[in-house]
Amino acid sequence: MKLTGAQIIIEALVEQGCDRVFGYPGGQVINLYDELYKNRDRINHIITAHEQGAAHAADGFARATGKTGVVIATSGPGATNLVTGIATAYLDSVPMVAITGNVPCNLLGRDSFQEVDICGVTLPITKHNYIVKDVTELADTIREAFRLAKSGRPGPVLVDVPKDVQCALCDFENKVVAPAFESPKADSDEIAKAVEMICDSKKPYIYCGGGVISAAASREVMDFAELIDAPIGCSMMGLSAIPTSNERFLGMQGMHGHYASSMAQSEADLVIAVGARFSDRATGKMSVYVRNCKVLHIDVDDAEIDKNVTSQLGINGDVKETIRKLVAAVSKQSHPEWMKRIDQLKREEKLKLESALKNSPSRKCSDCAVNCANTDIPSEDRLHPYTIIDTISEHATKDTIVVTDVGQHQMWTAQRYPFEKIRTFISSGGLGTMGFGMGAAIGATIATGEKTVLFTGDGSFGMNLNELATAVSQNTPIIIVIMNNGVLGMVRQWQSLFFDKHYSNTTLNRKTDFVKLAEAFGAKGIRVQTKEELENAAKEAFETSGPVVIDCLVDCGEFVLPMLPPGGSIDDIITEVHGGEI
Repeated sequence: MKLTGAQIIIEALVEQGCDRVFGYPGGQVINLYDELYKNRDRINHIITAHEQGAAHAADGFARATGKTGVVIATSGPGATNLVTGIATAYLDSVPMVAITGNVPCNLLGRDSFQEVDICGVTLPITKHNYIVKDVTELADTIREAFRLAKSGRPGPVLVDVPKDVQCALCDFENKVVAPAFESPKADSDEIAKAVEMICDSKKPYIYCGGGVISAAASREVMDFAELIDAPIGCSMMGLSAIPTSNERFLGMQGMHGHYASSMAQSEADLVIAVGARFSDRATGKMSVYVRNCKVLHIDVDDAEIDKNVTSQLGINGDVKETIRKLVAAVSKQSHPEWMKRIDQLKREEKLKLESALKNSPSRKCSDCAVNCANTDIPSEDRLHPYTIIDTISEHATKDTIVVTDVGQHQMWTAQRYPFEKIRTFISSGGLGTMGFGMGAAIGATIATGEKTVLFTGDGSFGMNLNELATAVSQNTPIIIVIMNNGVLGMVRQWQSLFFDKHYSNTTLNRKTDFVKLAEAFGAKGIRVQTKEELENAAKEAFETSGPVVIDCLVDCGEFVLPMLPPGGSIDDIITEVHGGEI
């Protein structure tokens, strides 16, 4: 049958199993939006307040489900507004297809109204991208985009479609959806070498990254850890791969990781990295990171092996299948002394945490524009970030998806929240995108239909708070928990510790009333300053069907600890701060 290019896009999306897309209309996609209108019973389009929010929503949808998220935007500023969202997905290996309109082919390269070479702009931040100038190639291009997005190491793919191609006619026939491209496989020699390394190890440590989640290999990693008698740590992107309640799980390692996890890695004689890329924030000073250990690196992306950390053995292969092969080949191992040391590190961590919380700031801050009044509340009633996270988690279920923005609140959540199920933690890791949270939370709750919690800071929330309009219009059950300290907390922490307290532009001095703001958008807003108020607010929020904003006033002097100083190592770990001094 003959269809227009716009109709072909719709049919190709439906063919790929896509029933929800995010986006924003404009002149160069108006034909496509006309077809979306006609096919609204087949594809639900969610309009956001801004294209960046749409990209983050497609990202959140993908992270929550493992499916490919889809975002649509018009040419020029519509397309460029997607860039931050595409880059966020690229750095965190999230499958996404971005479809953009462009000016007609005869106007390309003429600086036409709203013309941008979006393929050139996004070339470094996509797995691949296309500009389709021939309608006969459109259907297969979209099919290939979906296949690439979900194959191997997932990532975003962009398809740019000029307006005349959307209008042109072409024959179309449905095709069977092609499976993902086959991943590389570890050969028997590599498995044999890995087995030898594991059997020679007395202090093995398994380091999980986001690749474990992408490969749905949680069960395999836990079985592997039992078999070789090893503790498990993770990168931030690996959170939720292993249940917090698992006795072998030590939590996140790295700059703001758990003390026990980071120390265990530093003392291990073999680090088995599974689907992790050894980011600088996870390792600290590279030469110190590997000084005591050999590295066995398993990753589906060959480019990651030996890129940041040189491994003694790198296995390029599907994480799930490779771990299964190792489980089948390795004999049962036992390391009682190593596990005894791990238990000791856990006890040390508990003591250090208790000491740090005891010395948590309770002083009046002359710089704080928002929360000086908070110091009038007795210390036992005041809100510590951990108190906020604990209270919310007690009301949530194990299935509740938790989203964060970027900053101190992100690290506190990564450290403290008890994740029990895979894909329940969504956060911007590689790019560190402030403003990611609102769009991602909308995408996650639309994907699941369930209540979603967003932990954010007043700085991050201010980046894309316009998406509160989307949350209200879609009646999404999002609980937005703002850790409001009146400052850009993470940068301020660095200024406190390493820049002689030169608080350059990190004290916001904003007069924004988040409760009134929420009400203006049509959401429920609640301000809390004490533990009792927070408990009541949490109960009310979880009983409310639509979006709720809980404005939590916290001290601007709270630090995220432990901390490895920038460029530092485990030898320089900071576990406690007194009065802003190490």
